Amino acid sequence: MILKRVIVALVVTAGFSYVSAQEGTTLRLSLEEAQQYAVEHNAAMQNADLETKKAELSKWKTLSTMLPQVKAGFDYQNMCGYTMNLGGRSSMSMASMMPESVTLGTLGTFPLTFNFPASNESSESGGIAMNPSGTFSITASIALTGAQIVGTMLQKIAQDMTDISRKQTEQETRSNVKNVYVSILVMEQTVGLLDSSLANMERLAATSQSAVDVGAAEQVDADKLQVQVASLRSSINSTRRSLQMLHNSLLLQLGADVDAQIELTTTVDDILSLENATQLLGRGFDIERNYNYQLLEQNEKLAKRNVTMAWMDFTPTLSAYYQYSAKTYFGKDEGFNMTPPNMVGANVSLPLFTSGSRLANVKSAKIDYQEAVNTKQQTEDGLRVQYNQLRYDLATALETYDIQSRNLEVTQRVFNNVAEKYRYGRASSLEVTTASTDIISAQSNYIQAVMSVVSAQISLENLLNN
Repeated sequence: MILKRVIVALVVTAGFSYVSAQEGTTLRLSLEEAQQYAVEHNAAMQNADLETKKAELSKWKTLSTMLPQVKAGFDYQNMCGYTMNLGGRSSMSMASMMPESVTLGTLGTFPLTFNFPASNESSESGGIAMNPSGTFSITASIALTGAQIVGTMLQKIAQDMTDISRKQTEQETRSNVKNVYVSILVMEQTVGLLDSSLANMERLAATSQSAVDVGAAEQVDADKLQVQVASLRSSINSTRRSLQMLHNSLLLQLGADVDAQIELTTTVDDILSLENATQLLGRGFDIERNYNYQLLEQNEKLAKRNVTMAWMDFTPTLSAYYQYSAKTYFGKDEGFNMTPPNMVGANVSLPLFTSGSRLANVKSAKIDYQEAVNTKQQTEDGLRVQYNQLRYDLATALETYDIQSRNLEVTQRVFNNVAEKYRYGRASSLEVTTASTDIISAQSNYIQAVMSVVSAQISLENLLNN
């Protein structure tokens, strides 16, 4: 009984431990680890992988139409006792009237000969018994057209496009993870700054209220600081709620359990490398590396192949087959068998006249190809303009970040200075409120500057496929 209770207690403890482990799952991820985790678990990436596999299967499906096709069959026939009557007098023996064999014709160079069965009861009665029979056959066939060959090439291009789209999806996934990752870090940094400001304001509000209590200050000054403290608390609560939403967004991007906790191990300074951003500005634009341009190149190839496909309607169709048949009678006598065991055949067909529809298809395909060429050229020019614009955006974002970083530092010093003066009565509550508002504004501008740098850098990296 005691052993039973111990076992039950261990099972319950293990169950609670498992639930706690599930509920308390924590992912400690650097930026690179988070991006790799998303590549392996993100739903969009999984769908992109499935599309790649589907494109591979589609290519082999088209290729298989050019390979031999083999099928087997079995056919059973039962005439329900019917006897074939060949005519003549019933008193005469059919065996005396019929030759042993008759040549019915030829199949190519092979004669088709029918061997009459030996004398039996059916022949003596003037007919041939149609016994039940079964025929087993195997047919191998192959058909080749120019459209099949070109279609295989089209499927190869489609597979390449799917692979490029998968790489593009991976690039977008990594970029989205980086964007949210940095947003969380910056938001956490913001909460820390606001907490520091709140602590200072609470000390100033307490000092002001103490001065009011002893009659050294007016209540309105203390009330102003209390309002400022309440405003800061509201800003902190709002920021924390936004931070939780960002955590949820990152979990969705990662494809992780929505109840998991995330601990980020990479710092903002590690990500926000001004040296890397500066090097990125000096890097040239190799348009061949851009995924959008690669897709347009494949689209142009596809349109060109479609022109060739349209011309294939003028080419002949070649087909050949081989058939083996084995017919078996289930009666005691061999029946009337005209089924040759082996048969081969070939066919060549050429379309001659279709009222101009094939030529119209060729002209339409040529127009589509020219449109693809024009689209590619226009997009190429647009990508080069976009490259110059993104370099300008990144340079501007770096300058703004430098200014806002110094502004935040200066504003923090001003606030500390005003707060110190207020303690000794050399500054008014209005100055404290103004300094507090300035530091909150400076923090907001700093956050926007950081996100602008990250966003501009990600956009340029995606364009360069860096």
